[in-house]
Amino acid sequence: MDSSSSPCPLDRELSSQIAALLASPSSQSIQDFHDELIRLRECHGLKLKYDKEVGKGVYANKEFKEGELILKDQMLVAAQHSSNKVDCLVCSKCFRFIGSIELQIGRKLYLQSCGLSSKRDCTYKAFSCASEEGCAEFSEDEENDIMENYNDLGSSSSNLKTHTLSEEMLKSLINGDLSLPYTKNFGLPPVIKCPGGCEEEHYCSKLCADSDWESVHSLLCTGQSSASSPAAMVKFLEHANGTNDIFILAAKMISFTILKYRKLKQLHFEDCKLHNKLGETDDSRFLMLLEAWKPISMGFKKRWWDCIALPDDVDPCNEASFRAQIRDLAFTSLQLLKDAIFDNECAPLFSLEVYGHIIGMFELNNLDLVVASPVEDYFIYIDEFPSPEKEEAEIHTRPFLDSLGDEYSVCCQGTAFFPLQSCMNHSCAPSAKAFKRDEDRDGQAVILACRPISLGEEVTISYIDEDLPYEERQAQLADYGFKCRCPKCSEEEP
Repeated sequence: MDSSSSPCPLDRELSSQIAALLASPSSQSIQDFHDELIRLRECHGLKLKYDKEVGKGVYANKEFKEGELILKDQMLVAAQHSSNKVDCLVCSKCFRFIGSIELQIGRKLYLQSCGLSSKRDCTYKAFSCASEEGCAEFSEDEENDIMENYNDLGSSSSNLKTHTLSEEMLKSLINGDLSLPYTKNFGLPPVIKCPGGCEEEHYCSKLCADSDWESVHSLLCTGQSSASSPAAMVKFLEHANGTNDIFILAAKMISFTILKYRKLKQLHFEDCKLHNKLGETDDSRFLMLLEAWKPISMGFKKRWWDCIALPDDVDPCNEASFRAQIRDLAFTSLQLLKDAIFDNECAPLFSLEVYGHIIGMFELNNLDLVVASPVEDYFIYIDEFPSPEKEEAEIHTRPFLDSLGDEYSVCCQGTAFFPLQSCMNHSCAPSAKAFKRDEDRDGQAVILACRPISLGEEVTISYIDEDLPYEERQAQLADYGFKCRCPKCSEEEP
């Protein structure tokens, strides 16, 4: 798609600035950026190498043993899947579980009893009030609406099981009036409210709340203290939740860039004032935007509608129409986001070309975000008690475990972009893997060696299920734009 055929006028009006944003960084810029990341992460056992022909790769700067930690990479941006928010209350910054075991259980069962997981028809207040200790108070009309949903659950597998619990009991868990045995052994951080007053985001500490506010959330908040239009942001979020929550990641990336640009601009203003220099110009403002954009410029990007895999139920002869529909879906999302947070000085970020490349970067580089649930650990802990302690504890815990059913162990699930992990190349016989250990309770990417790795050897991971047959692996990897020629594929190639 060239700018003349784009439905977005900014693609034509700002074509030269868009081209500068999407241009590949110089080899030296790529090397310097990632060398600094490695220094900040203190992962001195790694070295990034960049080659114009093969691109980026991560190499061992020491020997690694099987199972040894190679990297813990901090996310640039991340988001919990919308559907997962019913099951898990976590910090919106670091994705640690928050509140208490009682709150996690009571909130999940209560929201499921509202039909929220399947209908999305409960109010924001119902969702948020079941997310904070001591605030599950509803008006008579709201309670009637909620109980109407409760009595009309249908056959959704996400709703309460046959072992239903009373609303009063669930509220007691949420409010902290009812305690389960031995939960003090599973202490969780408190629930900290969003600084902007929205009801969707919660945090484990004031540090996480302030950090997220300053780096991303102040533009995306739907509370009264938001720096954007809360009503317009609600429309954007509703569209993303109803279509594809990858749009939320893209919005976070744009918000991150705008807020970083504003910080750079403020520093530039203070420097000019201090040294009596000339103020900013259009050129200097765009240079600051390029600097704010730099972390995103390092990620491999293609337009989303060009790189998304063609679904099995779409005939190849209809591919062009399918990709046009995907582009139009992205444009609708972009328009809603623009209504909420548009900044004229950062206008190129709101072009469809840039938006499509940001989403495409997530499509090609993101890593699943998984944080194990302490609720699962709690029930396993009770189950491993010797008799008669186990029988005594289960008098109190069994009704809740029966109501949760198989979903008692649902973990926090989302997606994130990790700057260093995204540089690791694929192999169907990888030397490393992304794997969360019991001690890894945050949202960082954890990369472990799955076999011994020699000094100077490339650290590779698998982008797909490497146990699939050769043809299926190659078909899935074609979506990433390459044919795998790793030793395993070379051996199995017909």
